[in-house]
Amino acid sequence: MSDARRPRVAVLVFPGSNDDRDAALALEGLGADPLLVWHAERKLPEVGAVVLPGGFSYGDYLRAGAIARFSPALRAVADFAAEGGLVLGICNGFQVLCEAGLLPGALRPNESLSFVCRDVALRVERTDTPFLTRCETGQRLTIPVKHGEGCFFADADLLAELDAAEQIVLRYDRDNPNGSVDDIAGIVNAEGNVMGLMPHPEHAVDPLLGSTDGALILSGLVEAARERLLAATV
Repeated sequence: MSDARRPRVAVLVFPGSNDDRDAALALEGLGADPLLVWHAERKLPEVGAVVLPGGFSYGDYLRAGAIARFSPALRAVADFAAEGGLVLGICNGFQVLCEAGLLPGALRPNESLSFVCRDVALRVERTDTPFLTRCETGQRLTIPVKHGEGCFFADADLLAELDAAEQIVLRYDRDNPNGSVDDIAGIVNAEGNVMGLMPHPEHAVDPLLGSTDGALILSGLVEAARERLLAATV
């Protein structure tokens, strides 16, 4: 049974994941009980939230996230999300969520066609989502990116829909590292319980790493997972 005081958070592990342990360590430090879940599992354990970490699932063959979307665990994540469960996709996890249709749009190769790895500035567009309650609208965050296929793309019609529904929650602040349309760095689904972002909040939780801004996002997730589990026990 998951202890609502330290809510269990599943961290999916695919062949090629390389930030699963980093995400788990960050979540543990922020009050969660992280649980690594292998991609072949057909059911999720009792958890308050799910994190799809960064890395190169299945070696990014075909395109990033294209094979991972067919993993048995992804079907369980889709069911979890459909029931209102909290799902956060980081970098490759964002790519997987888009490929699986859990988030709109697509991630394409960086405009520079080069891998980018550095801190970037982000602007918080809204805070009424479970992931950003610890932030303020307009707040500037510093969080690192490290990806080769992080250019978010949506055609004009989809972009208008995302704007109208306020699904764009993070934008690059005068420092777009990959050419994403409209400087988009993170989005949520229409219901607000699934979020994807290209920057890596798990690498910005300790002053030794230069920024603790990522902890604002992950601690928001942990708190929302805790509240969800507490509500389920009432």
